[in-house]
Amino acid sequence: MSRTVLISRRVFLKLSATAGAGLLVGISILPSCTRDSKSRVTASSSVDPRLWVRIDNDSNVTVIISKSEMGQGIVTSMAMLVIEELEADWSKLRTEWAPADLAYVNPVFGEQVTGASTSIRTLWEPLRKAGAMLREMLIETAAEEWSVGKEECRAEKAIVIHAPSGKQLSYGSLAARATKRPFPQDVKLKDINECQIIGRPIPGIDAKSKVTGTAIFGSDVDVPGMLVAVVSRCPVFGGIPVRFDPSKALGIKGVRHVVEISRGVAIVADNFWAAKLGRDELVVTWDYGPNKDLDSMTITKMLQNMVNRRGAKVYARGDADLPAEKPDRKIECVYQLPYLAHAPMSPLSCTAWVSNKSCELWAPIQNQTQAHRVASLITGLPGSSVKVHTTFLGGAFGRGNFSDHVAEAVEISKAVGRPVKVLWSREDDIQHDYYHPATMHCVSAILSEQGWPIFWFHRIAGISDFLSVCLTAGADHLPYAIENVRVECVQKKRGKIRNLPRYLRNLMEGRQTYNGMSNSKRTSIPYVPTGPWRSVGNHHNAFVIQSFIDELAIKAGIDPYLYQRHLLRNSPRDRAVLDLVASKSEWGKPLKKGRHVGIAQHKTQHSRAAQVAEISITQEGRVIVHRVVCAIDCGIVVNPDTVAAQMEGGIVFGLTAALKGKITISNGRVQQGNFHDYPLLTMSEMPHIEVYIMPSREAPTGVGEAAVPPIAPAVANAIFSATGQRVRTLPVAGVTG
Repeated sequence: MSRTVLISRRVFLKLSATAGAGLLVGISILPSCTRDSKSRVTASSSVDPRLWVRIDNDSNVTVIISKSEMGQGIVTSMAMLVIEELEADWSKLRTEWAPADLAYVNPVFGEQVTGASTSIRTLWEPLRKAGAMLREMLIETAAEEWSVGKEECRAEKAIVIHAPSGKQLSYGSLAARATKRPFPQDVKLKDINECQIIGRPIPGIDAKSKVTGTAIFGSDVDVPGMLVAVVSRCPVFGGIPVRFDPSKALGIKGVRHVVEISRGVAIVADNFWAAKLGRDELVVTWDYGPNKDLDSMTITKMLQNMVNRRGAKVYARGDADLPAEKPDRKIECVYQLPYLAHAPMSPLSCTAWVSNKSCELWAPIQNQTQAHRVASLITGLPGSSVKVHTTFLGGAFGRGNFSDHVAEAVEISKAVGRPVKVLWSREDDIQHDYYHPATMHCVSAILSEQGWPIFWFHRIAGISDFLSVCLTAGADHLPYAIENVRVECVQKKRGKIRNLPRYLRNLMEGRQTYNGMSNSKRTSIPYVPTGPWRSVGNHHNAFVIQSFIDELAIKAGIDPYLYQRHLLRNSPRDRAVLDLVASKSEWGKPLKKGRHVGIAQHKTQHSRAAQVAEISITQEGRVIVHRVVCAIDCGIVVNPDTVAAQMEGGIVFGLTAALKGKITISNGRVQQGNFHDYPLLTMSEMPHIEVYIMPSREAPTGVGEAAVPPIAPAVANAIFSATGQRVRTLPVAGVTG
């Protein structure tokens, strides 16, 4: 097999990090997808039930799962949508991962990707339609066999029943003929009140396999003849290897190969431990590039300069220019938030098997389209020769959107001619992440004589070139009844990338995501890889907005809940969620001695969440969060268990960031490396969480991210109630009670 690297080293990962670029390489387009005038892939309104459901002779129903399961419960929820309308037997349910194919494109992104709490929101109707269409096709087939009208037949628990005669035919006996029938164009979906499965708390159908250890995660993959690799990457962002001495690494028992790849140098061995010891012995000389002196103080000074100058308008209404008069009624604050790592429980991994004629991948990924594209470009193989298997993800929180681990595995397998599993350590994960961007915010308001804001100004400064939503989400539309609003963003993008071959530049057109800097074009703009992190910009913007609103309420001498309630008078759903959390938390009632509460609410990915945090502060200044009450409006609920679990998980995730999360840079290197210096919330620190779901008949919205943004400001506002100190920098430093 040829070992020629088709894409020069040190540049490929700039491609592998792209989230999409308009051109999709080598993937067949099925009838359920179209291209628009700009060659973007979109989903059509038609549904082919055969893409989603398969019925065997025993009436077992297999639901095809096109989304990545990373703990959010999507496997169960997707199956519930299908089985509800199909009228199948839940006990005979099976699931199967979808291949990488444009038939399963996410219409929000134009790629087959799981993110932004879009899974149920985008599949709510297609999956129900698929189930209903197949149900009607089965009924029509049975009616034809009995020579009766289909209106005399009904479906129930994977059986078609002829009501007048009592005759029955199983789905298994009808399926082969039914799927050859024309698709019914108009099928009636159940009213939500008629549903028997949707809306019920159903345990996760993948829970048993996870508890027993039979579920396959990325690190569990085992392919015959497989080798294991770890990669030595430059500790400085954007650095590249100049030379390396493999002799000591090759002296470790079990080490087979030392291979230079785009990301660095790979040590390939019989097992992980041998590869890890080989990496410890590897001698590499790095060109650290322009970031070798980068540190957190430099970044902070840059953010300070950025936040003091005018930015691009993100959102405005009314008179959007800050008035110079009434300075006595003006309040202004500056907030700062750090870089944050994703830190999922399972670090990255990928197994690749590359031959002259094919490439097969097994990986925990959120973006199948990107992984497929990356593998096709590295190998030079047509898309039809690349097969992607999605495994379970042990968490991801946005990190799985990138395919750098996929690129590494494909490059290494191609070089050594064997299947290779690349494993990342916890240190690899934290020190080579795509971080939630550090930001600084200037926010100000002018109050009326009664204490209500008549002008609101918010400027967001950040260094990120992935998506503007990483900085601006949640600030781009205030729900408050404030007449004059202006929101700005001052964004700097990372340094220039190396020159790419023309066809790769064309592929990347419109994107600016990459994994390296040009040494030939030095720049003063720091390079810290950034990307989507659970709730993206909603996290830092909710902290700023909700902290500042609380401050305005105190300044006006009005209870913070009542203050927000008045400002939400034109936003009934937001106001209702705020009312629900206030009621369930018994806001305003006396608390235990030493206890204090704070309230916050925020809209994320079309869902509204509000939280009340109850805290105390130790004599040493440590914040203890005892109780969190959460209310959520996410439209129609498919599985209440999933919603509650996501609220609990999101609160823990956001609370960890609020109290502990911080990535710092020194000499171009991330200073944190594991959970001893990038700590997570422990079980002993877990608050009691209560989740209340707002009844709704609106279409479902997302729950994976909605719980994260309100928790930090709720805690910060409780800290002010306890101490009189305002928290304007995260994570929370020591406070005094």
